[in-house]
Amino acid sequence: MSKLAHRYVHPGKDDVRRYLKLLHGNFLALPEPVFRSFAGSLAKDAREITDDDLRVLLDSEWRARLTAAWLIGMDRRTQHREQLGELLLESELVYAGQGYCFALARFGERRDAEILTAYLHRWLPETNCRYNQDTAMGALLHLDEVHSAERAARFLGPGGLWERSALAGENPVRHKQHMQLLCEFASSCMGAGLAQWLPKRRQFLDSADVGQAGPG
Repeated sequence: MSKLAHRYVHPGKDDVRRYLKLLHGNFLALPEPVFRSFAGSLAKDAREITDDDLRVLLDSEWRARLTAAWLIGMDRRTQHREQLGELLLESELVYAGQGYCFALARFGERRDAEILTAYLHRWLPETNCRYNQDTAMGALLHLDEVHSAERAARFLGPGGLWERSALAGENPVRHKQHMQLLCEFASSCMGAGLAQWLPKRRQFLDSADVGQAGPG
């Protein structure tokens, strides 16, 4: 496990480890040369890591799980969907759920929306447990737009679970926009179109709060 962690979770000589850059989408705010290097390394590892190594990482602590979920999502390894769904519903470890939600949004299929819906049904009512409900809602809204569906509407209406949850004061549309940006990054990065996507990153940074890349 230590070799896998060194290879994928915190590779290279940078003091800021990969998992910290993935957390909250912090990598979006990196200086452009560093950002390009980070994106290239992430895409390369997403293509090259084996499914067995991904399973080992998913069976480890939150840093490894977060990183593994991102690598799975980048390369759209849908064979890991059900395991990611189980881990998300369990919400056993902090932060890792961000990666699970990204991967499900990146897969982009109806089954992924079903998993996110089940998670929100389970955890939005738990007002003392602020886990990854915001990220899951952003992912579900993104998939609703992809599929011309309205699964999220049941949570967002007047008196709905979102309004009564620990995240009642937050704008779910902002989380949707952030998830869309992450999915567009992954698509452009894995498809060798990163240069064409970079203006969207600059626009996002211009509109984001100083020192905070993501909405969380």
